[in-house]
Amino acid sequence: MMYTKKLLLPSVIGCLAAGLPITSALAQQDAEPRVGAMEEVVVTGIRRSLMNALAIKEESSSIVEAVSAEDIGKLPDTSIAESLARLPGLAGERVNGRTSGISVRGFNEDYVATTMNGRELLGIGDNRGVEYDLYPSEIISDAVVYKTPDASLMNQGLGGVVDLRTLRPLESDRIININGNYEMNGMESANPDYDDTGHRLAFTYSDKFAQDTLGVAFTVATMESPSQEENVRIWGYPEIEEGFIFGGHDSYVRSATMERDTVSGVFQWEPNQDLAITVDALYIDFLESKVFRGIEEGGPVWSNAQYTPGEVVDGLVVNGELNGFHSVIRNDGEDKEGELTTFGFNAEYRINDTWTAEVDIATSESTKDLINIESYSGTGRAGTTQQGAASARSWEQVYPTGVMFGEHSSIQMPDYSDPALVRLAGPQTWGGAIAQRMGDYDNAQDGFVNYPRFEEDLDTLRLTANADLNGDFLQALEFGLNYSDRTKSKVNYGAFLVAPGFDVEDAYEDQTALAFTDPELEPYYVGTTDLSFLGLGSMLAYDGVGMYRDELYTEIDATEFETDRLGDTYSVTEEVLTAYAMADFETGILSGNVGLQVVDTDQSSDGFRSQPGVDEETGFAEVEAVPVSGGADYIKVLPSLNMNFQMTDSQVVRFATSKTISRARMDDMRANTTIGFNFDDARRESDDPEFSAWNANSGNPELRPLEAIQTDLAYEYYFSDDGYLAATWFYKDLLNWHLNTEVVRDFTPYFIAGYHDSGDVDFQSFSGLSTELAEVGKGKVEGIELHGSLPFYTFSEMLDGFGLVASATFLDGEIENEGETMRVPGLSEEIYQLTFFYEKNGFEFRISGRKRDEFLSEGRGLSLALEPQMRQGEELWDAQIGYDFGAGGFQALDGLSVTLQAQNLTDEDTVAFEDADARRITSYQTFGANYLLGVNYTF
Repeated sequence: MMYTKKLLLPSVIGCLAAGLPITSALAQQDAEPRVGAMEEVVVTGIRRSLMNALAIKEESSSIVEAVSAEDIGKLPDTSIAESLARLPGLAGERVNGRTSGISVRGFNEDYVATTMNGRELLGIGDNRGVEYDLYPSEIISDAVVYKTPDASLMNQGLGGVVDLRTLRPLESDRIININGNYEMNGMESANPDYDDTGHRLAFTYSDKFAQDTLGVAFTVATMESPSQEENVRIWGYPEIEEGFIFGGHDSYVRSATMERDTVSGVFQWEPNQDLAITVDALYIDFLESKVFRGIEEGGPVWSNAQYTPGEVVDGLVVNGELNGFHSVIRNDGEDKEGELTTFGFNAEYRINDTWTAEVDIATSESTKDLINIESYSGTGRAGTTQQGAASARSWEQVYPTGVMFGEHSSIQMPDYSDPALVRLAGPQTWGGAIAQRMGDYDNAQDGFVNYPRFEEDLDTLRLTANADLNGDFLQALEFGLNYSDRTKSKVNYGAFLVAPGFDVEDAYEDQTALAFTDPELEPYYVGTTDLSFLGLGSMLAYDGVGMYRDELYTEIDATEFETDRLGDTYSVTEEVLTAYAMADFETGILSGNVGLQVVDTDQSSDGFRSQPGVDEETGFAEVEAVPVSGGADYIKVLPSLNMNFQMTDSQVVRFATSKTISRARMDDMRANTTIGFNFDDARRESDDPEFSAWNANSGNPELRPLEAIQTDLAYEYYFSDDGYLAATWFYKDLLNWHLNTEVVRDFTPYFIAGYHDSGDVDFQSFSGLSTELAEVGKGKVEGIELHGSLPFYTFSEMLDGFGLVASATFLDGEIENEGETMRVPGLSEEIYQLTFFYEKNGFEFRISGRKRDEFLSEGRGLSLALEPQMRQGEELWDAQIGYDFGAGGFQALDGLSVTLQAQNLTDEDTVAFEDADARRITSYQTFGANYLLGVNYTF
């Protein structure tokens, strides 16, 4: 029979809650004692977390990794994302300084399925990928990452499946727990209206009643967490005669506060041995408020500046001077507000000694509103007699921060911190899109608001029958049906903002712009923002979001001018019916399962075909939008096999092979088509489709899931309850990757005579390129994962309490189409994790590091659209010191522990760059360290 050991979490939690030793929970079960076996051990903290995680890993019939809470409401990290990022084969991705996304085996979260208690989980992201920092660590008891699937897992991903698990009250004794943290950011806030301190509070109650047949647990958690950022954001590097040169920037300092309130509840009822009912509910309210304050300006080429190139090194201009341009002072803001509600009901009934039936019903919904406001100011409105002095300065390329500015050799800069000098108006002529609506003015744009709204809902029903056979070979059979209905919609609203003081009745050059000494604007003035990290000194700071909410701006709907607004407004619906069967087998040293899923999908999308046009009555430009829809029906057959060879009581070799899928990104499945037209004379007179005035971009509502055939081989050696070594090799054959392709299309139906060919233009071609998604890519991802947990008492009892957990992952992967190779999103070729700890007699210390090399990610572009972005690798170090008074012998303080955590100790930066040259930095971000002082008390 295959060696197994009981999961420690339920028994250990029960012993801790009762203040008893955990002798029975740690009893050895081998025929011969393992190294370091002890008759009676009280284990807390990280060692207990490791034991529980290894127990989950060893008992699983699949290849999995696990994270277990050290105590109720206390993971090894403050975020489940941070904890997952420490597992072998996984890597975290920071967003605004927080680890939010997770890559599994080289695939980012869009290609990883996420569940909670086995049910598909919604997020508040733009696509399927879950933002893991949305879920507080206080509600998680453990998390399991399935690297190889079996037929009973209804949700699959090319990378794997992450299952987050919450507390079950009938599996523990009574728990009353209070957890609090005071948080401080190591980077002082550069914005006067934001703080650099915050807090976390959580309360958990769990108990059993009616002779342990009724269980109730709930958690209430609240958080207000600060973050800071310095960001050098460079537009790109145009090529001049001397070489590539800095092209312009919109750099800033960001301050943010993330507020999250969570309520989680579980009800269990087991009136007898045959019936078990569980009800789960979860509510999360999420708000992240940010301000971005900085300066935007074109560089030597992409502006009307006069410039003098300096030194050139290997084709890159590394310094120079420029002048004669007007800087745009940006006081931008963003509110991301999300709400998530889930409810689940599960009933399991044992029909007889062989058969068990189960029904599971769940419903979830989430919403996200993302309000991003741009507010422009400077020395006056562009093109008017009011506009003041232009800017002048020197610049120098600095690796890896990108660029550093200094004083011009002969021209003085304006003082951008002076409220009498700075005026609320756009210093650049960016208003061409609304010129016709504002009396033919091209300087009317003083800001912009992007306001996309996402709504998503998911309903599921699962019916399962299990047969416990206990035969000589066949141990169990499982059959089931799973139905899910999921809909996600996006409304992409945007508007141009015009500041007070603009008057279409005035002459062009006489337009006014209000200074911040004006009584109308003075209430929004908050002080100054420090931009010394760029060499730019101080700038004026004001509340641009408050101005927008107080309706100081005139708002003009951009949907009337920009085709990509309705071109990115859509709804996608999926109805999926999955039938599956799985058999568990065991004989001698061999055990495992074999199964099959048949997945029937009906998917559809509604959206718009948007195109530029003209109003026949007014002659004004407008957007013409036609509702469109599309979809597909298809069936996928997904076999899976997991085999485990128990070589000894402590050594197992695992083999697995399967066909897996990841469903297409939601934005890729939109039915929309956006048609664009370029009024450049050269393009309109060209007969080359690749240099045409016409272009289009389309989603594809008929996209099938991405498919892969994968094979895994793993060796695992469990030499003690908290010690093991493992090595895994895997190969994934990617069959149909989704790629953008360019197709020549005929745009004749969209031509408007006298509009598209207006002026003295000899219009030549009605053909142009259309960018469309197709299943044309093929590729592979291959990897080796090495992992070990080493308690030092295996060398000597004198070293008891010391331990080391380490892993290394080596990946190789690419996507190929027509001889061109592309990166797999989220794949780093090398990933390393290390945790060294000491824990004994109540005292605890640990230091953890994780490192990954460069990878393909995404960033926000124009109109908050996601676009590919290369990220340089990063190395993050965290540390924690703590004391458990009860484990230290202070019985009067039993249950009380304190911790001090430091995150991002080395202030690791996040760097993006142009793929052709790592010196061409496009984004450099630094966030500062983060510190948390925590108190945890269990009654």
